[in-house]
Amino acid sequence: MTQKLKLSCAVAALTVGVAAPALAEIKYENTSGGSVQFYGQFSPAYISVDDGVSSTSEVVDNAHSGSRVGVKVLQPLGEGTFSFTFETSLGLRSSAGVSQTSVPKGIDWDRTNLRKIDFAYKTASYGTFSVGQGSMATDGIAEADFGGTGMALYNGIGDAAGGFAFRTAAGALSGVTIGDVTPSLDGGRRGRVRYDSPDFNGFRVSVAAGTDVLNQNNSDDYYDVALRYGTEIGTTKVSGGVGFSRRERNGVDRDDTLGSVAVELQNGLNFAVAAGNRKGSGDYAYGKIGYNADFLKAGQTSFGIDYYQGNDFNSVGSESKSYGVAVQQDIDSLNTQVYLGYRTYELTEVGTAYRDIDSVIFGARWRF
Repeated sequence: MTQKLKLSCAVAALTVGVAAPALAEIKYENTSGGSVQFYGQFSPAYISVDDGVSSTSEVVDNAHSGSRVGVKVLQPLGEGTFSFTFETSLGLRSSAGVSQTSVPKGIDWDRTNLRKIDFAYKTASYGTFSVGQGSMATDGIAEADFGGTGMALYNGIGDAAGGFAFRTAAGALSGVTIGDVTPSLDGGRRGRVRYDSPDFNGFRVSVAAGTDVLNQNNSDDYYDVALRYGTEIGTTKVSGGVGFSRRERNGVDRDDTLGSVAVELQNGLNFAVAAGNRKGSGDYAYGKIGYNADFLKAGQTSFGIDYYQGNDFNSVGSESKSYGVAVQQDIDSLNTQVYLGYRTYELTEVGTAYRDIDSVIFGARWRF
């Protein structure tokens, strides 16, 4: 497909997203206080990546927050509320799956695209008990962020172009990808049992244990615990958390410690920091500065810049860096966000020099 045709397809996809009507809430309620709600989102984007030798451009589904559909059932039961959530991504070509040597099919759904098959019971006094495919306790614990540029800029560096490999100074493709050296150590989703405590003055504890039930070739066991906090101090918003996770594989443990803090001031300035350590295998630090403003009646306009630095993820002495800048515009009447982001990636290793990689992503997300 020519670059001109790809760009035309991207513009068409984004136009469909932005022009889509703002649907009324698709929700049905019964006489006993229960409800069934259908929801979803469509996240088309156009990404262009320059690895220092060649450029690759594709129409993709933005993995920062991919296209999905779901249904949630709520029903009061005793002193609490029972819920069932089913959610699946659409299996569209993911921005994280494209590389110099591979472009996935436009649509290729399989069981690993199932995001949630979750049963939960929530009580005011004893917390929430969950079982099924869903978030581990540390899912999102390193991603506290009040900035409105999350579709192009957040602590999920590899989501946009993580499949692309760095080239050596001589121009040869290496076996080291962006995703290999920019992890957030996020807990992700598994088939698990999970418990969330009630809120205690803004604090909440979560614990989970699970396994990868969707990947038949993965028999690893996962355990994690997280502490979250959220409050408002006057007109200032504060959110954050810390977590610890362990993966057991063939008797060998992999331990991750991670966390983040975000603050938003009344004037729209917002700040986020995150850090993580994989015991014996690397660590990172992340920082972001943003500004949310109401310039337009259409909705919030957001700007952001961020910086990521990782150490020792590919080899002892390796250093990975990434800088990003983005703008995002909300269109409230259409439940849509339109965004543009630029990011550069750097990698240095003892004895090996790599060329920098640059990426640009332009897209929209429509929610219903």
